[in-house]
Order: sequence, then C-alpha cells, then structure tokens
Amino acid sequence: MNQISKKSDNIEVPTNPIIPFIEGDGIGKEVTVAVQKIVDKAVEKAYRGDKKISWKEVLAGEKAYNKLGTWLPTETLDAFRKYLIGVKGPLTTPVGEGIRSLNVALRQELDLYVCLRPVRWFKGVTTPLLHPEKVHVTIFRENTEDIYAGIEWNAGTPEVEKVLKFLNEEMGVAKIRFPETTSIGVKPVSVEGTERLVRAAIEYAIANKLPSVTLVHKGNIMKFTEGGFKKWGYALAEREFPEDTFTENKFNKIKTEHGLDAAVKAYNKAVEEGKVFIKDVIADAFLQNTLLKPEEYSVIATLNLNGDYISDQLAAMVGGIGIAPGANINYKTGHAIFEATHGTAPDIAGKNIANPCSLLLSVVMMLEYMGWNEAGRLIINSLEKLFSQGIATNDLARFMKNGQAKSTSEFANEVILNL
Repeated sequence: MNQISKKSDNIEVPTNPIIPFIEGDGIGKEVTVAVQKIVDKAVEKAYRGDKKISWKEVLAGEKAYNKLGTWLPTETLDAFRKYLIGVKGPLTTPVGEGIRSLNVALRQELDLYVCLRPVRWFKGVTTPLLHPEKVHVTIFRENTEDIYAGIEWNAGTPEVEKVLKFLNEEMGVAKIRFPETTSIGVKPVSVEGTERLVRAAIEYAIANKLPSVTLVHKGNIMKFTEGGFKKWGYALAEREFPEDTFTENKFNKIKTEHGLDAAVKAYNKAVEEGKVFIKDVIADAFLQNTLLKPEEYSVIATLNLNGDYISDQLAAMVGGIGIAPGANINYKTGHAIFEATHGTAPDIAGKNIANPCSLLLSVVMMLEYMGWNEAGRLIINSLEKLFSQGIATNDLARFMKNGQAKSTSEFANEVILNL
C-alpha cells in the first residue's frame, strides 16, 4: 500500500508513497518540474533506491478551470484528504473580485490550521541586513480564523445594510463614521483556534530545544480578539506545559509579589533548566525588533494577518521570498500541504528563469515531516554549497559577489550535481 496514514501521534510512510501535487499557475510548471527532479535524485541517493516518491498530479487554478470549468475540483480535495500529504505550486488569486483565494480555500477545507514558515539565511545570499546570520525564526501562523475566514459584506448591498442596522439598533454601535459607504468584515478569533496553534508552537520549541515562543498580537487595540489570543496563549502554556515553560506572566507576577531580583532569579533558573520562555510583543514593535535584534526570537505564534506580514518581512531579511519555504499543517489529522510561498510571476513565466528554491525548501520540509531527513539534508547541503559559490538563479545571483546566474533548469542540474 502506497498511502501515507496517521497512527496515534505519528504518520506512517511507506517506501513508495503517493504524493499528490498541484503544478501551479504561471511559473508553477517550471519550478515544479525542477523540484521533482531534484527531490527524486536526492531520495534515490539517500536511500539507494529503497525509497521513491510516486507523484500524482491533481488540478487546481487556471489549469483546472481550463480543463474542467472549476478552479478547485472536488477530486483534488479528495486526493489531499486521502493521501494526507501534498505539494502545491503557486496559484492565481484575483484581487478585489472573482474567485476567492485558492490557497485560503485549501487551508479552510482541510482545516490546515498551522501555516509553518521557517526563516533562515544561507551564506552567500545578499540581504539588506548587516548580520542576516542572526535571523533563525520559525513562524506558526494561525491559518483558519482572523479576517482570512472571509466573513464580509460589500458596501451598498442589502446584506451590509442589515448588518449595520443590527450593529446600530441591537448592539448600540455608533462609531462607524461613514455607514452609507462602509463595507463590513468580521474577525473571528476563538479559544480553540488559539490553543491548538500555540500548543503546536510550544511543542515544536520543546522538541527542538529552542529558547522561546513569542506571542505576536495587536491586543492593545483589538482587546477581545488579539488580546484574547495573548491571554489564551499564556493560559495554555501555564496549564498544559508547566514543567517545560516559564511565562512572562509568571515573571511579572513574581516581580509584583517579591521584587525584580526574585523574578530575575526565577527566570535564570528556568533558563538553566532548559525551559521555553513564553513571551509576547505588540505586532508593530515586533516588526521593528526583528530588524534591530532578530536574535531575540526563535519561535513565533501569531494570528493570520500578522503572520502574513511577518513572514514576508523576515523572508526579505534573509534574501527574499524566493528562498522562503512554507507548509500548511493539521497536526491532529496529519494532513499537510507544502507550498511555494511566492506568487505566479506571470511576467517571467515560460522564460526558464524562475527561482525554484521556495518550493524546493518546502518539499525539504515535507521530507522532514515524512521522516526522510537524510534526503532533505542532501538538498540543504547542496544549496549551501552553491550559494556560497555565488551560483543561483538571476533573482539572487545578480546581488551576489561573483554571482553566476543560472536558468531554472540549469540551477536544478547544479543542485543535483552537488547532492
């Protein structure tokens, strides 16, 4: 049987698993082909032919619409449900009108509540930072709530008039400045959604012996949604991980009751014992802090919109979204989709110059998720070697010292040669 399955807390991976993949729109075809070629060679070399991935194409986006008249076929969702793990190239998302984001739809339909975005620097990659080596952060972005839940009513419609009437007459809301021309959106943030996201972040930090988990929020303004996220996150850490964590809440309580020296002593003791420090920071301050002192952050837990901004800023700090991987995961069911984090780049589609590294590094995350760490490590080692020599696609090579720009297919071949 070639189907990955979930047993208890672990997934079971056969030696020849079927992995469904969405090729993607725009540059998707070019980067997907390149990545599959690299990954197949890495798996072959790591396991001497004893393991192999069987790629199964499923349709979504423009290719699905052109062939089947629908942007996201039921068969595609069924395949991801059945085979548990999948790969997705970039998909078209119209802005302002038309179909809803396919990326969001996949996350919602499969309840992939964690958007996992590890960010690190590769030696040789030129960045805006003086010390990019200090950036080593893993972001846990909540994937199913916040404004991405898509609860909105357009200005001037009968629906928004009903909502405005309810808010005004039933809830006493009188702060909407221009009701006649206002669209309304609802931002749901739940205890359950917060807890499963923060739980996953803390478990990751503990498993990888990382020093801290930072709750990033805007709770000073949105007190019951983002403020709730902060409150519920702290409560979960103190309730479920009392032996493994030390919270900023606890630090402040000791400081109030026994003084600063006692609080510092308790914190130092927790650090010596290897406990994970749970802290929080306002989102705008966090964006500044990551530029000034990125070494203070290791694991981030945050809401959907904050996570979108944070992920892209941190990616830019280490060289750009072209080397930023991402995954969408439900740790309870085991379902996961590993994806390119960039867009379809229609301006360069078909030119064989696209950078495949975002999707490639995402598939490395998939290999690690499957327990095929040896194959993933071969790819990482190859990329480190190439980047240190200035070998990359043009988007990176043009900024590198002695940069050597390669086409998509040429770069894929270089990665394979250096496995």
